[in-house]
Amino acid sequence: MTNKNLVLVSGANGHLGNNLVRLLIKKGFQVRATVRNFKNKDCFKDLDCEVVQADITDKASFVKALQGVETFYAVGAAFKLWAKDPKKEIYDVNMDGTRNTIEAAVEAGVKRIVYVSSIAALDYTNLPTKESNGYNSDRRDMYYNSKNDGEKLAFQRAKELGIELVSVMPGAMIGSEAFLPLNVSYGVLQLILNKQIPMDTKITLNWVDVKDVAEGCYLAAQKGRPGERYILANEKCMTITDTTKLAQKLYPELKLKVPGSVPKFVLYAIAGFMEFSAKLSGKPPVITTKDIAMFSGLQQDFDISKSRNELGFNPKKPEQAVKEALAYLMENKHLL
Repeated sequence: MTNKNLVLVSGANGHLGNNLVRLLIKKGFQVRATVRNFKNKDCFKDLDCEVVQADITDKASFVKALQGVETFYAVGAAFKLWAKDPKKEIYDVNMDGTRNTIEAAVEAGVKRIVYVSSIAALDYTNLPTKESNGYNSDRRDMYYNSKNDGEKLAFQRAKELGIELVSVMPGAMIGSEAFLPLNVSYGVLQLILNKQIPMDTKITLNWVDVKDVAEGCYLAAQKGRPGERYILANEKCMTITDTTKLAQKLYPELKLKVPGSVPKFVLYAIAGFMEFSAKLSGKPPVITTKDIAMFSGLQQDFDISKSRNELGFNPKKPEQAVKEALAYLMENKHLL
């Protein structure tokens, strides 16, 4: 028997997961939150929720965690764009995690899954990008591949096993309640404030407030049509350079410099050096040659009318989301 009021959020100590837990508690749900590492529980200390240990690579742990749950928010995933062994550390983890958690949900009798995919799983060849464009054909990045193949697998297994599944596709999430280590998107703002972006990469990001994405996940559970995907992003993207200009205007005391434009071969040379240094240090590079090849000049503008019309999704503008996120980082200097 499932309890209509009991929901489970996986990856609940991450940026989206924790904000979603907070929202669902406010909406009166009984929330069970899963974390992979039980030592990492600081972000729950003021929250009225049950915290359990479960790992997406361990199906049995999710069969146990999902007992009695009506709606499962599948947030937990490996979210990183660089790893020493990207196939093993990113792709395999996300594919196995998708398969394990959906099968576990069916075994536990869950009624509905909100599967957190990504705008990475969209085809960008026609602008503005919309859900019906299909999947990303660029196969150069293991995280992107895991989101494309993972979402296809999610829909396939849900159909085969007869469980309702709705997919949501967030943009670059920033906003309050950030934790160390910062997520990839917040990391870009951190680099800007720390003056660590030396050149204009012509990379754009589709900034969206994490609280709006959390609201979108909840709305997808209430109103989303099973088998459908919904973009949770803004209509317009911003370049990293324009984001820097906004930070410069807001915080003149930091004396931020707007990164200068350089030829593409120079970008590749700098990225190549950073990759080489990363191999020696084991720390992720600020930028890679693959990032330049895939993202420099890529426009991440979206048609979000489906999410607006069907779910009632209404995100704050990207500039506002950036302003609030920068203010949050400035107030919480330990995150820098």
